Amino acid sequence: MQVVFIHPDLGIGGGERLVVDAALALKKKGHRVSFITAHHDHNHCFEETKDGSFSVTTVGDWIPVNVFGSFHAVLAYAKMVYLAIYLILLSRLKPDVIFCDQVSICVPFLRLGTSAKIVFYCHFPDKLLTKRETFLKWLYRKPLDWLEEKTTGMAHLLLVNSHFTAKTFRTAFLSLKKMETHVLHPSLNTANFDRALQHPAKLLEPKIPPSSRRFMFLSINRFERKKNLALAIRALDNLRGEVTHENWKSIHLVIAGGYDERVKENVDYYKELQKLVESMQLRDKVTFCRSIQSSQKMALLKSSTAVLYTPDNEHFGIVPVEAMYMQTPVIAVNTGGPRETVVHNETGFLCDGDAEHFSSAMLRLIQKPMLSKEMGAKGRERVLKNFSFDNFANTLNGIIQSILT
Repeated sequence: MQVVFIHPDLGIGGGERLVVDAALALKKKGHRVSFITAHHDHNHCFEETKDGSFSVTTVGDWIPVNVFGSFHAVLAYAKMVYLAIYLILLSRLKPDVIFCDQVSICVPFLRLGTSAKIVFYCHFPDKLLTKRETFLKWLYRKPLDWLEEKTTGMAHLLLVNSHFTAKTFRTAFLSLKKMETHVLHPSLNTANFDRALQHPAKLLEPKIPPSSRRFMFLSINRFERKKNLALAIRALDNLRGEVTHENWKSIHLVIAGGYDERVKENVDYYKELQKLVESMQLRDKVTFCRSIQSSQKMALLKSSTAVLYTPDNEHFGIVPVEAMYMQTPVIAVNTGGPRETVVHNETGFLCDGDAEHFSSAMLRLIQKPMLSKEMGAKGRERVLKNFSFDNFANTLNGIIQSILT
């Protein structure tokens, strides 16, 4: 079958990782796969989107991300409508299935203009991701929220990334609470991880003093305030008073993840985190790595004592799964998606979202270095059993086949 993915921005976030893996899974099952996107920067994307694994067509990049720092949602809607119209009127593609995510406004256009079945993947209701601090903001969001609910319900099939998101979806969209949702947990293309680890010389690590690598903690997330990266820094500061001077010299924190100069929040939050590090006198203990490549991420995961996963009520979170596959324990907030991936006291720790509880979990791994290896081994077993790429590919292929029959 011809499967076309419509995605607003093929960057390096968790949503992008999901759609790329979905495309790889369907290609593995013999389907013809293509992408249409509004933005694709070869310096800020996953390798599979630029190595010829599938065709990527970029249109509508002239539509700005924002206007004077505002109207992000309206412009995102405009981009997805433009992509849909391009597919219908100008593209030579004749899809059997169209897979779209993040912004549902394109769904009615696709249903009117094509005979394809529409699959919509809900990472999380967009209406819950934006604060309504003022009446004007509430007024601005009101029609967008209505459109999101109505257009999401027009998809032939709805997928969600976790049971947590499925529950949230039903409470957020009351008119759709009886709509069937299928949970498709994101997975790992473990073959890519395995290939990278066969060539350790190619794994790029940041320049961290060797003396600081005995206990290296890692935070991987986009530079966004909702990811709560400051929690990792505060936990490190709190840890300073709990360990011996000798152990403190061997501790380091790496904060890595997606960073886009076009996104004002990325730029501002990065500066805020730097100031926080300076104010706590942790400059020599924290390394920032922005927009890391896959090889860098794998190297960091492999060499870390634990991953600090700091978002609260994260929808799913692929990073804990990646960490566990690389045999690295995860310390995560005990809410949302991580409760479906991390097993407390077995593959890591699920904690209250404050510096004291995070630093206590970090301290346990420092005091018992073998515990990190034991938890890491159990984490890898859990990923292979529950989140393998083959299981993901088989489930998704079955879903795609089912909507046509």
